[in-house]
Amino acid sequence: MNRSWAILFGALIAGLGIFVGSYAATRHFCSVSMARSTDDLAWFRDEFHLSDAEMARVRVLHEGYMPQCAEMCARIAAKKREISIALANGTNVTADVQQRLLELGQLRAKCQAQMLEHFVGVSRAMPPEQGKRYLAEMQRVTLGLHEDIEQSMPDTGAMHGTH
Repeated sequence: MNRSWAILFGALIAGLGIFVGSYAATRHFCSVSMARSTDDLAWFRDEFHLSDAEMARVRVLHEGYMPQCAEMCARIAAKKREISIALANGTNVTADVQQRLLELGQLRAKCQAQMLEHFVGVSRAMPPEQGKRYLAEMQRVTLGLHEDIEQSMPDTGAMHGTH
């Protein structure tokens, strides 16, 4: 009987120790994570193993590009609102709507070009191998989104999957 109590007491102590250790570790990792959350580029430093100097160069490029990006996003959003209004006022795709769609496409193409230019600049501020990996991923994301949507559509012969 004493042996059973000793095993039970030992298991209870071990369980309590695991609980306290897990709790302390979780608090530590959460506090570290919360402390880093103010730096929106912390993930970038970790992912690409950048030095302080490399990260400083990337940060300057990032902060310089953000106003340009915000301005382009605002222009695209405004053009989309124009199209929504034009479509809401009728039952046909008018020449005006078609023109606005062309303008939206041009804005999106310009946005993609600006993004790619930015990504090339960032990749040059990184160690060559990391920059190459970063640029390949950014090109895939920037250019591949539309392609991914096309690929997900059912194959209807000449309509999809062949352009």
